[in-house]
Amino acid sequence: MTRIRVWDAPTRIGHWLLATAFVVAWVTAEREAWRLVHVKAGYVMLGVLAFRLLWGAIGSRHARFAAFLYSPRAVLRYLGTLLRGRPEHYAGHNPAGAVAIFVLLALGIAVTVTGVAVYEDWGGERIANWHDGLADAMLATVVVHLAGVLAGSLLHRENLALAMVTGDKRGSAGEAILPGAGAWGCVALAGVVAFALWW
Repeated sequence: MTRIRVWDAPTRIGHWLLATAFVVAWVTAEREAWRLVHVKAGYVMLGVLAFRLLWGAIGSRHARFAAFLYSPRAVLRYLGTLLRGRPEHYAGHNPAGAVAIFVLLALGIAVTVTGVAVYEDWGGERIANWHDGLADAMLATVVVHLAGVLAGSLLHRENLALAMVTGDKRGSAGEAILPGAGAWGCVALAGVVAFALWW
């Protein structure tokens, strides 16, 4: 195996934008003086999530949902190899990481939609409680995801977090994406985020 380009720019930028927006929203959640910052961070999250759903359908090879839609049996098999200290290698998302991504996407959409409802005063206290509970569940999932990234990095002897910065991982040449793949997606992502901030 050699170093290949696996993650396109829109996937990487979207990943870190979503992470940053979530942290900002979490830190400002209980501070009335920072309410508008919290709301803006929530709208950025919603915009990035909307883009990611689109990119999951039309993005480059490893960004597409079809590339990491694993069966429960494949997830359990991968977890078994992880526990034995000899995890199977995947150029893109491994089965455990794929589960985390789908859960984070679902929770992120639920958190932002209920957040909009709270901001617009739709549904009262019940929606506000759902919003808080979903945000807690998303934070817990993020913690599990980070633990998985750390464990995977150690066992694979590959910095998975750095790969989401550079876009490069170990793999066979046939698993690489094309140079410049998804460049136009960066323009679309920037437009979505700009619209979310403006809104």
